[in-house]
Amino acid sequence: MSADWLEQIKWDEKGLIPAIAQDFRTGRILMVAWMNEEALQLTVSEQRAIYWSRSRNRLWRKGEESGHVQKLHELRLDCDGDVILLSVEQLGDIACHTGRESCFYRVLRNGTEWETIDAVRKDPNQIYTSKGSHDE
Repeated sequence: MSADWLEQIKWDEKGLIPAIAQDFRTGRILMVAWMNEEALQLTVSEQRAIYWSRSRNRLWRKGEESGHVQKLHELRLDCDGDVILLSVEQLGDIACHTGRESCFYRVLRNGTEWETIDAVRKDPNQIYTSKGSHDE
């Protein structure tokens, strides 16, 4: 398999690229994470979202702890070659480690305060078994 497609990506100085996960049915943005070249190659080969965890400094298969896997439907590269868009099926309908559908659950109201608009679907303490352990 040719790796020419990887050469068109503009990695940052740490060898990473931001990756936006979007629900393939609704178009809702679920989360933003980071990928390195290995994570991107594995995402393509395994057909599931695999990211680079900056806090853990290792590969992170979305759902490895929570069970909330992201099944890949399509992968896109933006016009500048510096952002990846993953169209995914979010298994379990929870993408955020807070137990919500999306990490983007707060909206700015009146230009002065963040309002939480999405309810918690499942208590994170019931999702993650080991204390302090959660998907990013």
